[in-house]
Amino acid sequence: MNRLIAAAALAAACAAAPAFAQGSWPAKPVKIVNNFPPGGPSDTIARSVADVLQQQLKQPFVVENRAGASGNIGADAVAKAAADGHTVLFGIDTTFTVNPHIYKGLPFKPADLRPVMVMASSGLLVGVNPSTGFRSLQDLVAAGKARPVTFSSAGSGSPGHLAAEVITDAAGVKITHVPYKGNTPAVTAVLSGEVDAGVLATPGMLPHVKAGKITALAVTSRKRSTLAPEIPTVAEAGLPQLEQEVLYVAMVPAATPEPVVQALQKHLADALARPDVRARLQNLDLFYEGLTGAAASRRMADLSERYGKVIRATGMKVE
Repeated sequence: MNRLIAAAALAAACAAAPAFAQGSWPAKPVKIVNNFPPGGPSDTIARSVADVLQQQLKQPFVVENRAGASGNIGADAVAKAAADGHTVLFGIDTTFTVNPHIYKGLPFKPADLRPVMVMASSGLLVGVNPSTGFRSLQDLVAAGKARPVTFSSAGSGSPGHLAAEVITDAAGVKITHVPYKGNTPAVTAVLSGEVDAGVLATPGMLPHVKAGKITALAVTSRKRSTLAPEIPTVAEAGLPQLEQEVLYVAMVPAATPEPVVQALQKHLADALARPDVRARLQNLDLFYEGLTGAAASRRMADLSERYGKVIRATGMKVE
């Protein structure tokens, strides 16, 4: 079903293509909507790219944060915007790979938007408050089989929420999920001991790990983090089912003409190839992807299928 939706969106966009010429974009200021709070990795990417494109294309590129409902509010705003490439969504895949499975109704249809590019990907970091005494992922699993372990997340439907449900499903751990409004307050909850643990974006956790205020148990990526190579992967720590990635995506209304999408893809790729921007990605523990077209749609569809199975198995829902 996901592949059919992606194909239909692509066909609609291609049909409208003759109305535009690639060189006509941008013809006016461009609004980049980030559907999560300021300060997170997707917001940092949006602002980094906006700065470069504004310099190169001589048009204002303004980042607007429209957070809420696990990204649905910002995505809906872009889905309803004019399909001319002057309103672009920068966010993460879960709005499209998780939310359709956990919300009874979305304010937009996933087919209303199409990917311009899967810009980057990252793993997450499994971290706990030192007061728990957990020194390994197996310690957490053992404790969670005896009593509920509290996990913070950046919100219902976020990667951290999904990760908590995966642990429940894969290891039989009892988890109490506590959603927060963004990655930063979710990390603060682990730091303060308000919750026991979290599976959260690495950049927000790592400074506290290095300061000894959060204990890192594993990373969910396939490979160890380049920023903290001493931390094992979840596979190395004995829970390969927890392997999980976050995709950082740029999306536009599905009817956006193909030449405009191609122009966006070219300028995004150029901006992300700059050494200073690439260094910023690396400092956020992000891996450059640069997937476009069918490859981008397929990557997201595959994740949606995988996450749908987990959500159905665990009964994960919006809280």
